[in-house]
Order: sequence, then structure tokens, then C-alpha cells
Amino acid sequence: MFSRRFEPAPPSTKSFSKTQKLGRSNSSFSKEAGISKRRHESTRRRPSTATNTGGTGPQAEISAIVTLVIGQEQRIFAAHENVLLTSPFFQSVLHNQMLDSQTKKISLPDEEPEIFSSILEYLYKGDYYPRLVHNKKRNSWELEQPSDNSRTEATIYHHPVDGDLLKDTVIYCAAEKYGLEELKRVALRKQGLQSGIQASTILASARYAYANTPDTDSKLRAHYLALIIRSRSTFKRSGTMQLEMFNGGSQLFFDLFVALCNHVDDISSAA
Repeated sequence: MFSRRFEPAPPSTKSFSKTQKLGRSNSSFSKEAGISKRRHESTRRRPSTATNTGGTGPQAEISAIVTLVIGQEQRIFAAHENVLLTSPFFQSVLHNQMLDSQTKKISLPDEEPEIFSSILEYLYKGDYYPRLVHNKKRNSWELEQPSDNSRTEATIYHHPVDGDLLKDTVIYCAAEKYGLEELKRVALRKQGLQSGIQASTILASARYAYANTPDTDSKLRAHYLALIIRSRSTFKRSGTMQLEMFNGGSQLFFDLFVALCNHVDDISSAA
């Protein structure tokens, strides 16, 4: 799969800590993954996470309401049909025989309610909490800070995995499923701003990313390879890493091997 030459980040002796950003040197956070500043600066306040989602504007007012039954707990959400139609996935569902045309109800039992709430928030607002804020002085992107200085959790408990995953990784994979390319770029950039994540959570999230993205994905997968190489001093002492590699069964570790070989070749060439 990993046919392209992987360009890892410059070598570092620092272990993975709260001061080390996940995506600092990942090439996928460059202009290629550019995100409109206007889009994210226009909405800064976190909306309430409600099961009934309302839109704005005349089109939302006249659009039919679709009921969505989400997750194992069958949480009920509601969204305007024309808003959902911006997703190729929902275009297909809304126009085929899988949907009850009278009740307009869609069931997504494998989706996590918290993740789907963020998807709807993005469809209506153009971003999801915590939102991206552009720091004009530093000319860099930052995550919105809560007004009460509370800590925003970067992880989410994922029932099918039965463990914690990085929320932005799960949202990226959901965006892949729903055909929302801009949301993928937003989630990837946000993930690069997270810090202080446990090695076990990183590995579980990397495994989830490989299982829920196509082999052609060269952004989220490359992000994890760069992160593991950059934090190799931590991962080479990790019992979780050892167990993961022993169990195998994932393209992740072959890609990691190729990336490490390229990294060594680059160091040799430079020397």
C-alpha cells in the first residue's frame, strides 16, 4: 500500500509529552490541507449538544425533517433533509429504498452519538467543538479554549473498540464514510494540535485509522507514522507497542517499517 516514499519528521530525542504536539511536522497540515480562515472565525461559540438540531435560513425552514437513530442506545437526532444532502452518503440513503419515505427515518446503529453530534454541528456550523481559531499574531491555528477554563477531552470511549480513541481520528473516519472532504481536513488539523496522549491510545487510534480508511489514504495514516517515529524514544520502551507488534494483523507496522527505513536512509545520506 505504502508506495509513496514517506518523509518523516526530523529526528528528535524528546519523548512524547504534553509539550509535544501530535502533528507539528506532519506534511498533511500544510497548504495542501488548507482550511478557510473565514469559515472557522465566523462561528466561535459552542452550541448546545441537543438531540433536535435546528438550522437557519429560509432553506432550512422549508426543508423536510429527517429523524436519525444513532448508536446502540438509539439516541434520536433530527436534521433538515437539505443539510444532510450535502453528504454523498446521505444523498444515496435518502434517495433509495432503504429509507421509509413517509417517516424519513435513518438508523445508524454503528455510529457513536457523540461523534454524530459533531458531524451535525459541522454540517450546520462549518466546524465542531472545540473549534479552530486562527491566531493572527502567530499566524497559526489553535483550538478554542472554554470560557470557564475547563479541560476539553481529546479522547472518546468507543463502544465497538471497547476503549478510548482520539476523537478527531474517529471524526476523520466518519467524514471519510460520509464523503465530507473538508471535515477530514478540519479533523486532521485539530488532531495535530492535541498533546499529552497516552501511547496506548495513540496505537489504538492508529489501528482504528487503518481499519476505517482506504489504502489510498496518505494523510491520517502518515500522521501516525510520523508521530510514532518522532516519539520513538517512548514507543521503543512501550509494552503496549511490543504487544501490538507481536499481535500484528495490520498494514500499520509494515508501513512503519518502510518509514523507518526511509528515515535511516535520509540520515545516512545527510551524513
